[in-house]
Amino acid sequence: MAVSGRFALLVALGVVPVVAAGLGDAGAAWLALVAWLGLALVAGIVDLSLAASPRRVILERGLPDRVRLGETVTAELALQHTGPRMLRATVRDGWEPSAGVAGPNRTRLRIPPGERRRMTLQLTPWRRGDRRVEHVTIRSAGPLGLWSQQATLAAPGRIRVLPPFRSRAHLPSRLTRLRELDGRTPLLIRGQGTEFDSIREYVRGDDIRSIDWRATARHANLEVPGSARLMVRTWRPERDRRIVIVADTSRTAAARIADEPRLDTAWESTLLLSALASHAGDRIDFLAWDRRVRGRVHGASGAELLARLVDTMAGIEAELIEADWAAVPGHIRRTTSRRALVVLLTAADSPGSARSLLTVLPQLTARHLVVVASVADPDVVAASRERSSLDDAYRAAAAERSLLDADRVAAAIRRLGALTVSAPPQDLPPALADLYLELKAAGRL
Repeated sequence: MAVSGRFALLVALGVVPVVAAGLGDAGAAWLALVAWLGLALVAGIVDLSLAASPRRVILERGLPDRVRLGETVTAELALQHTGPRMLRATVRDGWEPSAGVAGPNRTRLRIPPGERRRMTLQLTPWRRGDRRVEHVTIRSAGPLGLWSQQATLAAPGRIRVLPPFRSRAHLPSRLTRLRELDGRTPLLIRGQGTEFDSIREYVRGDDIRSIDWRATARHANLEVPGSARLMVRTWRPERDRRIVIVADTSRTAAARIADEPRLDTAWESTLLLSALASHAGDRIDFLAWDRRVRGRVHGASGAELLARLVDTMAGIEAELIEADWAAVPGHIRRTTSRRALVVLLTAADSPGSARSLLTVLPQLTARHLVVVASVADPDVVAASRERSSLDDAYRAAAAERSLLDADRVAAAIRRLGALTVSAPPQDLPPALADLYLELKAAGRL
């Protein structure tokens, strides 16, 4: 049961008869007070008895399965009234705060017996993962609106909030560069990571080592002396290469850089690189790791690849534990026995946090081409340049120390045979994609 503001106002109006009766006799004032309170209670009880039962309502939800982070969707809730009386209800849908309900989530409805009404809410989730709702609270008022019956009914629902993939804005330009590499601009020199593309006529400037003498002989017209045309072979970057992406989900991934967790930047980089490499015909495997496998995508391609990636990433949050890099080479060996491009998305800005990573890099670089991608903090760079006051000078010294540590870690990674790429959160996904294209063009994959 719930008491409304109307009932409080009704009780407050009793001041008028109590004061009027008390002008002549104090006893009459008490009698008027008791009579007024009794009248208000009787009115409330009668109103409550005439209210429709909120438990005679059947609930049905209409929710989208998935939504990208930051997008707005409509959540529908249908209420079917099976009771014999008019239902005058205030309905509250119990979404968790991170679902991002726009405006008040209380809706007033009038539902005649046997009829059905639908209410809608606009949701703009601001956290990844499964945003859930378990209950709906219905407050049914009587004709006078004094007292209400209230019930909380189970009506479970779920929306999976996927990573936003904002870096897909960089995909068209990288695909254009990829098409220039893949067949439209064939390479003239064969090397590791290239495969045969086609045979064409020799032009001045071509490497004479690319001349195909058998093709030249086939194209020669034996009846016309001197008509032979030199033919050369062209090559293109090899397809069907293996790419293994390992995202660090340990405590370092929880740090916020430029108001974005490192983990979210890792997701953006993974999605852009996967979309690009999938168009190039390469095969992508993904592993989210700290001390255990938090998520894995293996054997997917095409549109299924991105769908499985975002679905796997949606529910993963950073764990406040240290990463166990010693187990990563074993997982990569179980993923592929071929030489692959291994991309490690982790923090590489502190010798202390990178020590375990440096110990396993020789095992990886011995068999694979390894890239270590990390997020650079633009605030640290800006602090190192601001020295207008004594406090700023101390802050700049600390920032310089941090930048020097990051450079030392990057130099150690390169000495162990791996490549490094470091950029602010908005620039890391396209920077990693550009490095992939450079390796593809050089035939190093």
